[in-house]
Amino acid sequence: MLSRSHCVPGVQHSLSAFQKGNCPLGRHSLPGVSLCQGPGYPNSRKVVINNSVFSVRFFRTTTVCKYDLVTVKTPAFAEPVTEGDVRWEKAVGDTVAEDEVVCEIETDKTLVQVPSPANGMIEALFVPDGGKVEGGTPLFTLRKTGAAPAKAKPAEAPAAAAPKAEPIAAAVPPRAAPIPTQMPPVPSPSQPPSSKPVSAVKPTAVPPLAEPGAGKGLHSEHREKMNRMRQCIAQRLKEAQNTVPMLTIFNEIDVSNIQKMRARHKEAFLKKHNLKLGFMSASVKASAFALQEQPVVNAVIDDITKEVVYRDYIDISVAVATPQGLVVPVIRNVEAMNYADIEQTITELGEKARKNEFAIEDMDGGTFTISNGGVFGSLFEHPLSTPLSAILGMHGIFDKPVAIGGKVEVRPMMYVALTYDHRLIDGREAVTFLRKIKAAVEDPRVLLFDL
Repeated sequence: MLSRSHCVPGVQHSLSAFQKGNCPLGRHSLPGVSLCQGPGYPNSRKVVINNSVFSVRFFRTTTVCKYDLVTVKTPAFAEPVTEGDVRWEKAVGDTVAEDEVVCEIETDKTLVQVPSPANGMIEALFVPDGGKVEGGTPLFTLRKTGAAPAKAKPAEAPAAAAPKAEPIAAAVPPRAAPIPTQMPPVPSPSQPPSSKPVSAVKPTAVPPLAEPGAGKGLHSEHREKMNRMRQCIAQRLKEAQNTVPMLTIFNEIDVSNIQKMRARHKEAFLKKHNLKLGFMSASVKASAFALQEQPVVNAVIDDITKEVVYRDYIDISVAVATPQGLVVPVIRNVEAMNYADIEQTITELGEKARKNEFAIEDMDGGTFTISNGGVFGSLFEHPLSTPLSAILGMHGIFDKPVAIGGKVEVRPMMYVALTYDHRLIDGREAVTFLRKIKAAVEDPRVLLFDL
């Protein structure tokens, strides 16, 4: 904007000097036009056109304003995950603290939490709730603030009870309240009580009182959207059933020796490693031992190149239940671990499961899977393996009579099942593999002596 004004105080130049471009603080670019910047006005210039002086004011963005707004993008996904569904925890206008979760992205394998990078307020959301995003997709804009949002103050302690007034006449009984003879006044429609809009009122969860037997015989139903993880599980199981010829073999394991070993050494193990010695670590260690003896079970078929990929490492996936469903995190390089290392990793996985903090990296890869349905009381099941070549199913431990040395004894027994891809693994390798696990669990000295 140009506004006619006088020259800046302290900088006196004649109109002829401006017209000739002799202003020491400016440069002229056109004949008859001169620019002069006064020291008192760093963002303004004086323009002289045809013996008239005009003031031009410039506005600049400071670096503080430049970095006030931050655009948060979708984090990169690990292979083979390419997209996920957004579930917002915050809305536009909400204030968030640094590292507070703004949204969760549900992928085929887990939930990815997206925290706020700083204290601030949500300016805009670029993806609707339930929308699909890929790695690098902008999610929301955050306006930074200097301080964390104020937390709600706890309710103040109730005021101290007022001292009781001394009765004037204790013998006189209190007067009864007068009986009302008129209805209470109805509020005027012109002055309605303070209320919230209907869209802002959340329905209460108090169900209406029903008479005894009133709900019997009714056919009611409700629908919920199938989450992305459950859709992926259903798709892969169906693909495995249609495309992969799977066979399952069964055996049973006497776990009395491993139970005695745990009972004998659990106190010393806890004292040295600060960990409880569980049964799962023995199964993982026995599986790694058997996979080294039968490397074909640790291999996989590349359907694109029609090649068999033999892995020189052992990464065992362990099925773990979380509040969001069943996930399969990976214990890596099990062949190089001892009991303490495996137990430490299993303990960490259990803690992550309780807090639902699994990341995609925790489930990326895996060469063999262990499913422990026994923790839910399963006696017998037929596990499906996809996309790996084999899966070991462990089941509940129950006392049952068995023949030991020609005599009937009651032993703690557990059924195990191995489902395998018959395109790659033959029955001989599968049976040998499962018997190796049985031998290592029933007698842990097999692992010690490498038998």
